Amino acid sequence: MKGKALLILSLLTTIIILFSCKKETTKPQATVYFNGKIITMEGDNPTYVEALVTRNGKIEFAGNSDQAMKIAGMGHKMINLKGKALLPGFIDGHSHFANFSAQAIGAQILPPPDAGAKDIPSIISILKEWNTEENRALTGWIFGTGFDDSVIEEKRFPTKEDLDKVTTEHPVMIIHISNHFAVLNSKGLELLGITEDTKNPEGGIIRRMPNSQEPNGVLEELAAIPHMLKALTPKSDEALLKFMKAGQDLALYYGYTTAQEGRAMEQHELLATFADKNFWKIDIVSYIDYSFQDLMKSKWNKKEYENHYRIGGLKLTLDGSPQGRTAWRTKPYLLAPHNAAPNYLGYPAIPKDEDVLAIYENAFKNNWQILTHANGDAAMDQMIRTMSKAAKKYGNEDRRNVLIHGQYVRDDQLDSLKKLNVIASLYPLHTFYWGDWHQEIIGGELGEKISPVKTALNKGLKVTIHSDAPVALPNLMRVVWTAVERTSRSGKVIGEGERLTPYEALQAITSWSAYQHFEEDTKGSLTAGKLADLVILNENPLTVEPSKIKDIVVLETIKEGESIYKRK
Repeated sequence: MKGKALLILSLLTTIIILFSCKKETTKPQATVYFNGKIITMEGDNPTYVEALVTRNGKIEFAGNSDQAMKIAGMGHKMINLKGKALLPGFIDGHSHFANFSAQAIGAQILPPPDAGAKDIPSIISILKEWNTEENRALTGWIFGTGFDDSVIEEKRFPTKEDLDKVTTEHPVMIIHISNHFAVLNSKGLELLGITEDTKNPEGGIIRRMPNSQEPNGVLEELAAIPHMLKALTPKSDEALLKFMKAGQDLALYYGYTTAQEGRAMEQHELLATFADKNFWKIDIVSYIDYSFQDLMKSKWNKKEYENHYRIGGLKLTLDGSPQGRTAWRTKPYLLAPHNAAPNYLGYPAIPKDEDVLAIYENAFKNNWQILTHANGDAAMDQMIRTMSKAAKKYGNEDRRNVLIHGQYVRDDQLDSLKKLNVIASLYPLHTFYWGDWHQEIIGGELGEKISPVKTALNKGLKVTIHSDAPVALPNLMRVVWTAVERTSRSGKVIGEGERLTPYEALQAITSWSAYQHFEEDTKGSLTAGKLADLVILNENPLTVEPSKIKDIVVLETIKEGESIYKRK
C-alpha cells in the first residue's frame, strides 16, 4: 500500500513538472536589453538601470541584471546595447504629422543647415529640378515646403513673378516655414480663382502688387491655409500610399513612437482611413480644428487608440506666426511687413471675444481637451480672458488644456495660465532658427524671452517642448539641443536664463509629453507595466557636450516591443 502511494505521488510530481515546463515554453518570449545607458526617465533626476525586460509589447522589469535574467526566464532574447543609450520612445508636444509626408516628398526649400534654399534663385532652382512629370503627377502641383524670408539673402517673400520663372504652364505653390503663408505662381492663382476682385477673408490677407489690387502671389493665414491641401493632396491611391509611407518613415527616423496631428481638418479622415487599414506603426493623436467640430462626434474621439489612431481633442488658433509677423501683439513690431500700416501689431485670427468664448464653452461643456495656438501676447490675453469665463462656468479639473507655442508670452500671463491649469507647450526651437530675427523685429530685451520654458517651469506650470514639424524637420534631438543651448544661427545665446538641463529637455519629449496627452500611465518612462515604446540613440544626451546633442542620431525605434526602424 505504501509503495502504491509513493508511485501515485511520483506520477503526480512528474505531471506537475511537465505542466510547469509546458507553461514556461508557451509563455511569450522576453527581450532583455543590457550593457548600455538605460535611462528610465522616472522622477526628477536621472536614473539608470542595468537591464530592461520587455515581453508581449510591455515593459516587464527595469533594474539590475541578475533580477532581469530571473524575470526573463528560459529562451529569452538578449540585446547588447554596446554602450548606446536607451530611452522611452519620443512624444512630440506638438506637430502636424499629416504634413510630414509633404515635407519628405516635396521640393526641399528649407534654408541651411536643413537644405540649400539660401536665396530666391536657389528656391527657383530647387523647384525646377523637382519639376518632373512623375512628381507633378503626385498632386497636380509643383510644391515645396519650408522657405524662410527671415533667413534667405533677400529677406523678403518670393512673389508670383519669381515663381513664374519655374514655370507658367503648371501651378506652383510653396509653403512658408511657419505653415501660415503660401506663395503661388500665376497659374496657381488662376486655378484657385484668386483675382484682383477677391476680397481678403477674415483672419487672412491677399498681398497685392504696389499701387494695385492685383495679387502678388503671397497669401497670409486664412487666405492661405484652406488652399494648402489643394497642392498637397495626392491624386491617386498609389500617390497617397507613397505620401503616407514617407511621412511615417520620417517620424520613425527621428524616434517618434507617438506623433501628434496638431490641426486636423480633412486630414482626420485620411488618418482614420489608414488606421482602418491597420497601416500605422506608431500612435497618432489628432486635435480637430475648431471649424470642424462635427468630427468630435466620431468614434475616434476617445482616450484609447484603435489601430494606433485616436482624436485627443480640439485645436483653436488665435493668431499667426511671430517670424512671419502675423502674431498678434500689444506692442508694435519694430520692423513691420511690407506695406503694413504704421504701428503694426499683427492681427487676430478670430477678432471677436464672444466667438472665441463660444468655442471654449463648447469644449468645456463637452469635456474636450483644447489646444490653443497663440504666439503674440495680445492673442494670449484673449485666450486668458475668454478661457477664464469658460472655466468659471464649467469647472476646470484635469482638463489639461494646452498653450501651443507662446513665443511672446509675458510673465504675468504665465501666472494666469498656471491658475487655469494650462500646460505650456513652448517652442525653444525658435532660438536657433529665428532667435536673431526676433531681436530685429521685437527688440533685444523681448527677444531674449521668447519661449521662456525655464520661467514657466519655475512658476510651477507643466511644460512640454515641440518641433511643430513640418515648420522644421521633426528632429527631436535638435529640439532638445535648442532647449538646452538656446543658441541662434549667429552663435548668440538667446535668453541664457531660460535654458533647460538636458534631463528636463528629455522629460519634455517623454514623461511630460505623455502627461499632456493623458498617457502617463502607459508611456513616457521605462517602468514595469508601460508599453515597450523605446528609442536607441548613438550617444547619451545627458553626458555628451551640450553642443553635441543636436548631432545625436536615432539607431532604432521600437514600438510595443517591435523594432520598426533601424538606421542603416
